[in-house]
Amino acid sequence: MPDLASTRYEEQDAPLFTAKVAELCTDCEVVYQNADSDPAKQQQQAESAITQGAKAIVLDAVDTKAAATIVTSAQSAGIPVITYDRPITTAPADFYVSFDNEEIGNLIATSLVEKLDADGAEGGVLIVNGSPTDDAAQLIKAGINAGVDASSYEILAQFDTPQWDPQEAQDWVSGQITQFDDIVGVVAANDGTGGGSIAAFQAAGVSPVPPVTGNDAELAAIQRIIAGTQYNTISKPIATVAEAAAEVAVQLIRGETPSADTELFDTPSRLFTPTVVTAENVKEVIFDGGIYTADQVCTGEFAAGCAELGIE
Repeated sequence: MPDLASTRYEEQDAPLFTAKVAELCTDCEVVYQNADSDPAKQQQQAESAITQGAKAIVLDAVDTKAAATIVTSAQSAGIPVITYDRPITTAPADFYVSFDNEEIGNLIATSLVEKLDADGAEGGVLIVNGSPTDDAAQLIKAGINAGVDASSYEILAQFDTPQWDPQEAQDWVSGQITQFDDIVGVVAANDGTGGGSIAAFQAAGVSPVPPVTGNDAELAAIQRIIAGTQYNTISKPIATVAEAAAEVAVQLIRGETPSADTELFDTPSRLFTPTVVTAENVKEVIFDGGIYTADQVCTGEFAAGCAELGIE
């Protein structure tokens, strides 16, 4: 996995993947490592896996261009590579499992535009993209720009956030707040950059904070949606992709051919459709859907908001 800045990898992806592999293959062992946003470290981790005789490698790349060498090195050693969440565009992997990243970008942007239209907003939007070294982020970016371009709102400025770092996003948005007085919304590419954007407005004393998007349905983002400080996020149940990747990995280990529903970057792929979450459907999607419980989310200052939305 690529980083620790997004809490999902440690809390959801790794344990869900490991559990599914254990269910499918009782004599398989999962070795999990996280590169902590360091492409060189991820390269070393992959080389170690190859040396140890891994039978398959599931790779969520820090730097999707640099990680092409991981794909080719593993395949040269006869080890299939499943790219996960972030595609490798310059070296075809054996399989790719992800949610549809371009659709994610389009959905969060379109959802924000519809909110601004309903509010009669007049002004422009900021776009806070993901990491410039992440090709999934570039797909999200394309979807975001398509969604905003189809609207009447000017893109005041946009930023590619190094390593998806929320602090980098916060610092950049803080600078934009001093330059523009007509920011009516922010399309942030994930919950970390969305949280950083919200923190920038709060630090600047802007109240209310304009609608800000997100993606990943991290617990903190669900709390912000309940509190009214974040407008939307994307629910892409990690179990969906983690378990699919586990199934593909076990199939490849056994010499079987996994079924694909499309091809992306010359790689057989399975892409899943995500769901936009706002305060209007957060109870149904997140709580009734079993992603989080009220005990996890509705703590302290968020209890009143949960009660208002019927979350218990």
